[in-house]
Amino acid sequence: MIHTPICYNKPRSVHRKEWNSVANDFLDNFPLWAALLAIGIAQFIKIPLHFLTTKTWMWSLMFSTGGMPSSHSSAVTALSTAVGLREGFGSNMFAISAILGVIVMFDAAGVRRHAGMQAAVLNKLVDEFNHLLENMKVFRARPAQEKAKKLKELLGHQPIEVLIGGTLGVVVALLVHPLF
Repeated sequence: MIHTPICYNKPRSVHRKEWNSVANDFLDNFPLWAALLAIGIAQFIKIPLHFLTTKTWMWSLMFSTGGMPSSHSSAVTALSTAVGLREGFGSNMFAISAILGVIVMFDAAGVRRHAGMQAAVLNKLVDEFNHLLENMKVFRARPAQEKAKKLKELLGHQPIEVLIGGTLGVVVALLVHPLF
């Protein structure tokens, strides 16, 4: 019996049947759809929550980071829950997704939140600098684009935002599971 070595770098043509299989695999990927749906729901929820607190609609929150609930947390918990339901909660795939989820949630509540706090301090310095520039006659003639720009402050999440986002992700995965 002769064995032919497998070459993984060799390009090959993809037949129509294979594309249908790829498309079906993609459409049947429960963990993927649960995570994407959790992101979409979490991002959308930010808009009415913002309206309730400020009485203004801010549609840009749909594509923004930070805020209540954490879409990052929703995504990773939906993904882990879906992987656990599909592969088993004792599987290696669940372990990988759960650990990556914990890292993402820790980052959202820790590093990214502190980066947002630093942005707030820098923005205050920028405001004071721009005010100083406007009050100095020598600098008054400078074009507006030379003034310092503000940094985005809403980068991370409060721990409660991560917790609510994570809970939302689990609920979304459990609700979507019967559809797959």
